[in-house]
Amino acid sequence: MPIFAKVGEKEITRAIADMFHETLTEYADADVIILGAGPSGLMAGKELASMKFKTLIVEQNNYIGGGFWVGGYMMNPVTVRAPAQKIFDELKIQYKQVADGLYATPGPNACSKLIAAACDAGVKFLNLTKFDDLVLRDKRVTGVVVNWMPVSALPRNITCVDPVALEAKVVIDASGHDSVAVKRLKERGLVNFAGMNPMWVEQSEDLVVEHTGEVFPGLIAAGMAVTETFGLPRMGPTFGGMLLSGKKAAEIATLKLKEVAHVKIR
Repeated sequence: MPIFAKVGEKEITRAIADMFHETLTEYADADVIILGAGPSGLMAGKELASMKFKTLIVEQNNYIGGGFWVGGYMMNPVTVRAPAQKIFDELKIQYKQVADGLYATPGPNACSKLIAAACDAGVKFLNLTKFDDLVLRDKRVTGVVVNWMPVSALPRNITCVDPVALEAKVVIDASGHDSVAVKRLKERGLVNFAGMNPMWVEQSEDLVVEHTGEVFPGLIAAGMAVTETFGLPRMGPTFGGMLLSGKKAAEIATLKLKEVAHVKIR
């Protein structure tokens, strides 16, 4: 007696292709595109999608979550300093206080809850997708140019594969140390870029949240991209600054969508 429904290979292939095609077609014109699916990008995406903005996250890896799965030195507990434990409360992540103002939880627990919250809010993802360039119109970022991640790993002489472009009213660079979008503007002399300074946790988290914002019309920097852009101290394996930076990036994106693109909050 069969256990599973009678479904063939062709139906499975069509289901995968149709869902991917639907996402690419609808989100080729998004309200917000976020580069990077680490904690700041996921947090920003969750906030924006919760307000019904069409939010697409582009991630070059085949997994989502970035460094949030593990803390430091390949040990997976992650820490936050107060008041970031309030986000753990919001996401219903169990944690414990390990010192005055310091909280810890297993990385897989925190990361999976944040990913689920972003998905439940309506964020769509393109993973294994590598940022290639920005779309610029009238001195404003209006989209991103992307290609399959595996293309970049193949020999040049057999990979003359043109990328495609996705339009967005606002782009958030949450690509971490890579800071891919900010660096592309720096190469063209359009923004300044300082590079990260040595670790100083007690200063870095405050500064990364403080400096989170629009670095070029249409482009907002969040998370470690902020640290790299402004030459801030690195923060090490604590994630409160990432989460609050993502939240602030979403707030700024919301203002830009209303002020510049006149997008109504649905």
